Amino acid sequence: MGKPYEHPGVCPPFGPASVTATPAVPDHATDAAELRHYARVAGVAMVLSIIFGALGEAYIPGRIIVRGDAAATAANIIAHPVLFRLGFATYLVEGICDVALTVVFYILLRPVNRNLALISAFFGIASMVTFASAESSYYAASLVLRDTAGMAAFTAEQRDALALLALRISATIAGLFLALYGIATMIRGYLIMRSGYIPAVFGVLLIIGGAGFFIRTATFLLVPSFSKDYLLFPMAIAGIPFTLWLLIRGGRIGRA
Repeated sequence: MGKPYEHPGVCPPFGPASVTATPAVPDHATDAAELRHYARVAGVAMVLSIIFGALGEAYIPGRIIVRGDAAATAANIIAHPVLFRLGFATYLVEGICDVALTVVFYILLRPVNRNLALISAFFGIASMVTFASAESSYYAASLVLRDTAGMAAFTAEQRDALALLALRISATIAGLFLALYGIATMIRGYLIMRSGYIPAVFGVLLIIGGAGFFIRTATFLLVPSFSKDYLLFPMAIAGIPFTLWLLIRGGRIGRA
């Protein structure tokens, strides 16, 4: 990978003159080509993350989980073991894509401010680690229902209840740490606004989407009655057009 892009008159990150720094538009042919390459990689990874995220977080759970009915949920897990495992597999693919996106966005945005890009990357990795722990609880639901050693001490009703509890713990942990992903996204949005080579409107949309994720967690902890799913919608409004731009126009970064 090429060197970080240097621009006359731009002070180090967080320096006194950083407020008046000019946009970090790549002006070296090799550096611009690198950005174009990673922009397309980001677009592909975001498409995969959206598709597998929709399957793993909406479609498959909707076929397995019966809200408030432990016995029906357990029956679905037992009757559709392949579908249940596919649900976890989609989470895994989404997680791999999100880790890749954390690295790719660091590369794309470090010309603007290396320190902030690195902070965003760390928040992205932290959110992915908590997401992984949440999905481990999802998979544990199937272990509770198997004829494994030690489970004979529980009645069928107790095992059904434990399986549903594991699924609820999974969803709760994922929701509790949405704030980490929201912070990472807001920082990315700010850097995109300052970049000069990615349309600033996407930065604004990502800041709003990231704020929605952060507020979702904050309200869940402080005022649960206001913690609604519609707070997550701005992220979709930001992510879908940004993905399309990366795929269609990302290959033109640095070109006249």
